[in-house]
Amino acid sequence: MDHARRAVFRHGMSRVRERVRETVWAIWQQPRPLLALWCVVVGGYLYWIAARASDFHFRLSDIALFAALVACGAFSVEMSRRASEPDGVVKDVYAVWELPIVFLLPGLYALIVPAIRLTLTQLRVKRAPVYRRIYTAAAIGLAYGCARLVYIGILPSGCNPREYLWSHTVMWLVAAGTGAVTQWVINQALILAAIKLENPRGRVRAELFNKETLHNDATELCAALLVAVGMTISDFTLIVALPLATLLQRSFRHAQLLSEARADAKTGLLNAATWEREANAEVTRAVRTSSPLAVALLDLDRFKQINDNHGHLVGDEVLRSIAAAMTDVLRDYDLAGRFGGEEFVMLLPQTRAPDAFRIAERVRAHIAKLPISAPNGERVSVTVSIGVAALDAGSSRELTELLAAADAALYRAKASGRDQVQMISTSRGLSAVGPGVDHGGEQGPAFGHGGPASSAPGSIWHGGLRQATGTALLVGQAMLPDGDHDARDVRLPVVGEAVVGEAAVGEAAVGEAADGEAEAEGEDSTAAAPTSAVAV
Repeated sequence: MDHARRAVFRHGMSRVRERVRETVWAIWQQPRPLLALWCVVVGGYLYWIAARASDFHFRLSDIALFAALVACGAFSVEMSRRASEPDGVVKDVYAVWELPIVFLLPGLYALIVPAIRLTLTQLRVKRAPVYRRIYTAAAIGLAYGCARLVYIGILPSGCNPREYLWSHTVMWLVAAGTGAVTQWVINQALILAAIKLENPRGRVRAELFNKETLHNDATELCAALLVAVGMTISDFTLIVALPLATLLQRSFRHAQLLSEARADAKTGLLNAATWEREANAEVTRAVRTSSPLAVALLDLDRFKQINDNHGHLVGDEVLRSIAAAMTDVLRDYDLAGRFGGEEFVMLLPQTRAPDAFRIAERVRAHIAKLPISAPNGERVSVTVSIGVAALDAGSSRELTELLAAADAALYRAKASGRDQVQMISTSRGLSAVGPGVDHGGEQGPAFGHGGPASSAPGSIWHGGLRQATGTALLVGQAMLPDGDHDARDVRLPVVGEAVVGEAAVGEAAVGEAADGEAEAEGEDSTAAAPTSAVAV
């Protein structure tokens, strides 16, 4: 029996040593600035605990109150088990139980409570990288310690916080509120710094500081103050506070679920249904206010080859990198979404045709420079083709028409050699814009740009117009190079009396159709495009 126990003990210790080695190696693999931050925060946290423990005195009443508040926090952790812990920045109600510890108990309790809670979360809810759990516990512990210093610094020296509350309620609330805000600021700063050092391109400010998140954080801090005040009356206040905190936690999770329902799980962009719903509203608003607007469709070039040559995990990394690149380039009020597969979509409010083209070109160029590598170290070349459709001020179109026009421009970009932007405008017969030539990395004056099949510098492809009655439908064949599709039917509604006839060549300034555009009468244009498109 003793031999068996020793064997189990040795096996358990070997697993512990293995976990420790894995954790140390994971920490060492992090970028050096992040490693330095981790060491400073964790080292400062451990030193503070040791300093507090050296002159700490246990009291039974303090231990009982601490155990009751920790039990409420553990109950909140258990409530998270069914839904699991979401990825990214986690918002929950643990401060409702932990801030009263900061205000009512000696400082050591405030320092160790986040370590207890995160250990329970690691064991009961979700296994996250241990070094991240350690950093989070240290960051929260330091924030609580600083909050305690601010709180005690505002109160008179040597006073009993519970007794002072009843005689100087306003001053106590000021001290506790200032401490709570201090905790929030320090915790947000430490978490934001770690996220940015780990992923400099990550954009978490919108997640940490949007209106909904700030409202939730303020509600959580106010609930914590109410629990602290109630605990000065009676410890049985927890019986009343627990159901209210449970309701608050569910409301937070409901907001997280709504956010997750709007986003594409793989890229974090809007999913197709959400993008279409919000884009419809934007198009309706643009038509009503006679504002310009543009829609762009983005499709990866030869994405199947990336998956076949490097694996689907690399393909997923490409999709996430493209989504991040789009978010970096686009403005805050632009709408970016994933339509499915390797196709993305962008809606650009308050954007004229030439500006929409320039934005799309910046997105294309940014993606072409993405530093994506396969597991074997080989660089993965990623390019995209983009089709843009512009709704000029005063025009009246629906989202489906703009998407159809952008789709035609996209497949013309594919047929013209990929890795370029092409455009369809809704005004004055400008049908599609051919690719320009890149001279030494500088963009030419034409709207189209970037592909190997670029036409002459400054050339713009126009659709010749002929008169027709009623509404017509044009069907064009876009013969695409190998690797994307064999052929594509482009079916676009022709609104009004303009039908695209044979292609004509003209000179035009960026964003405007050439004046006096000539119609082709019986002769084929010398610059006929491989894809027919329509002026919608």
